[in-house]
Amino acid sequence: MVTGASAGIGAELARELAARGYDLILVARRADRLGALAEELRLGTGVSAAVETCDLIDPGARLELVERLQSGETIVTGVCNNAGFGSVGHFSRRPLEREQDIVRLNVDALHHLTGAWLGSMVERGAGAILNVGSTSAYQPLPGMATYAATKAFVQSFSESVHAELAGSGVSVTCLSPGFTRTEFADVAGAGDGQGLTPGFLTMDAHDVARAGVEGMIAGRRTVVPGVQNKATALGGRLVPRSLLLPIARRVAADRLDG
Repeated sequence: MVTGASAGIGAELARELAARGYDLILVARRADRLGALAEELRLGTGVSAAVETCDLIDPGARLELVERLQSGETIVTGVCNNAGFGSVGHFSRRPLEREQDIVRLNVDALHHLTGAWLGSMVERGAGAILNVGSTSAYQPLPGMATYAATKAFVQSFSESVHAELAGSGVSVTCLSPGFTRTEFADVAGAGDGQGLTPGFLTMDAHDVARAGVEGMIAGRRTVVPGVQNKATALGGRLVPRSLLLPIARRVAADRLDG
């Protein structure tokens, strides 16, 4: 099952898994895009690709999705929790409901869907979960405060559960991409992303997805694709907050209006 499969990294995760022969359940809100992707995968690889439209922010809709899939004959052997979004701006000036939706999707939905299938995977002694985090998890980010905090949760939660599962035959992998060519900037309210995503640091979604799938299949704890992203993650962990936060705040001030 791949969430957020209608575009970006999610669509590329689906393509990468289909190319390896895995049947898929594609989950997102945009039915037209999911249908087009499902048809592309069926024609191109011969796999089965079921479409499930769902607004994962809504806990009721999410519960209905879980109950519907678990009541059928389908056995979910892997979950890619990719659905998520962020915002750009000072938290005090952002619409609170929109900021809470980021937490509901990036944290609550990922937590729910991980827990919904983890138990059955452990019972079978096989399965894998890929949670899509971000290099923003490794340090606070003024101007993207809520988003960075949610990805820090994804990182900590995924690594903790991965350790709990040692010897079970089941793994949780956290994929932490940096700047990637997706629709993220538009959704976050950063326009075309100019100034938010330096071109020389930006990876293709296909390369990110391939690294994530390879890490998921191998049962790795974390995957940080790209040398530049590994450096960012390391720097975020090692640089003292007293030095890092003033720099990050100045960068955010240059990037944001007001």
